[in-house]
Amino acid sequence: MADAFVNWQDYSRFLIGLIAILDPFIAVPIFLSVTSSRPEHERARTVKIVTLTVLCVLVGASIVGETLLNFMGGSLASFRVGGGLVLLLMALAMLNARAGDVRQTAQEADELEHGSSVGVVPLAIPLLAGPGAISTVIVASHGGGWLHHALIILCIALACAVLWLVLKMAVPVGRRMGTAGLNIATRLLGLLLAAFAIESMATGLKALFPALAGA
Repeated sequence: MADAFVNWQDYSRFLIGLIAILDPFIAVPIFLSVTSSRPEHERARTVKIVTLTVLCVLVGASIVGETLLNFMGGSLASFRVGGGLVLLLMALAMLNARAGDVRQTAQEADELEHGSSVGVVPLAIPLLAGPGAISTVIVASHGGGWLHHALIILCIALACAVLWLVLKMAVPVGRRMGTAGLNIATRLLGLLLAAFAIESMATGLKALFPALAGA
């Protein structure tokens, strides 16, 4: 994506934005509630399954993203605006310390609470690797050479490493931070995500309506 990723700062911004989109802290209380009765080894296995699923989904989106955009026949600019709107809705929910319907519907929350398997669906998908994360990776992966794609995948791997670390330490993190602390962390990430979303929408709108660039 030569028009956006021109220096290392762009990749660090993408990494921070992706961590904000995944928001490991919003998953901590949910993860603890559905694994509270499970032994430690099963909880560790669930963390591994969740992290690997998110990694595979996002790396897959990175690899097939440009092909998917071409297949859909939509422009990158329109995808930026649409994806930015999804991110903004997620950010607004995070500012209220909620997962929001974009991440998880009431039916999915009920399935998570009572289902026997929580690793892949719906904890990893769509709570973590949902429409916001997938659309962001697709937009970021558009264009560029092999080095660009390799760096995008590296950023995804680093974000998943942060996710794994937070979930792996969910018990001490949840105990030390408490509900208020986790909510504060989610709100701060929501603020970062809102800025990321508006920037994405602004870039897309300028490409769709060039007159805005000179305004």
